[in-house]
Amino acid sequence: MENLKKKMCGQKDKMPIKLVNFYRVKQAIEYLSDNFKEQPDLSLIANKINMSPYHFQRIFKDWVGLSPKKFLSYLTVDFLRHKIRETDNMIHAAEISGLSSQSRVHDLFVHIEGVTPHQYKTRGLGMEIVYGFHGTPFGLCFIAVTEHKIVSLKFIDMDMADATLHLFEQEWNRADIVQKQEYTQKLVTQIFTAGNRNDRLELLVKGTSFQIKVWEALINIPFGQVASFQQVAEIIGQPKAVRAVGSAVGVNPVSYLIPCHRVIAGNGTMGNYHFGKARKQLMIGREAVFHDSDITSGKQLTMGT
Repeated sequence: MENLKKKMCGQKDKMPIKLVNFYRVKQAIEYLSDNFKEQPDLSLIANKINMSPYHFQRIFKDWVGLSPKKFLSYLTVDFLRHKIRETDNMIHAAEISGLSSQSRVHDLFVHIEGVTPHQYKTRGLGMEIVYGFHGTPFGLCFIAVTEHKIVSLKFIDMDMADATLHLFEQEWNRADIVQKQEYTQKLVTQIFTAGNRNDRLELLVKGTSFQIKVWEALINIPFGQVASFQQVAEIIGQPKAVRAVGSAVGVNPVSYLIPCHRVIAGNGTMGNYHFGKARKQLMIGREAVFHDSDITSGKQLTMGT
């Protein structure tokens, strides 16, 4: 989007440094994942992203609290298979309905509401939707809100801003859509700051009853945990609907809050993610690290504006 940096709360000259650092971390994880068998050392990783080893180690530890290689241990197939088995134990112990009581130190309280038939049919006629672009721990995001209900949250690269907004305007082409950075910044801060975890966030989504059922199941996968597509199908009581579950996960309109990144393949591999494999790895790994560290309220996750 032209002048996007200016629109992001008046930052006219440069992308916020913490947002820049996220993309450096993301680039490093991509390189490490592609070359894990070769076990590249810190100097080589830093060189690949045009940084000194000291500076790279510092920004990586600032972002997650661990060295790059230690962080990657949270993304191995063996570790993720172990996490799937933990979820399996909860399902077979008939505790799945109580998943929301697990690890709530970090989880947000999220409620999903479907749009009304009128809102769906008229593509938002009579609605005002406000939007903004903001930095987060996982890169730039697009967020859109109506009457305090979040209708869209997507992670994007800077050059995708125009296309993202255009697609959203097509989806809600009869709504009044306006940019209000200060308003949406408050929501983004609320979402990505751990001290706000007792707040309730309302989502307003377009979806079939089946899709909404899947999305409701996803918000009950605990922070720091993962589930397979098969397990999600079992959670909603339709164990044979694995492929349909995958489709519903793939069209999730409010990423992160409806945590589709926590759904992986049954064999422990990452599977696909609309916003890129590396971003999914960073989300899963960071949540696992924070969960294991038992980080409590007040930990600032927000990056940039």
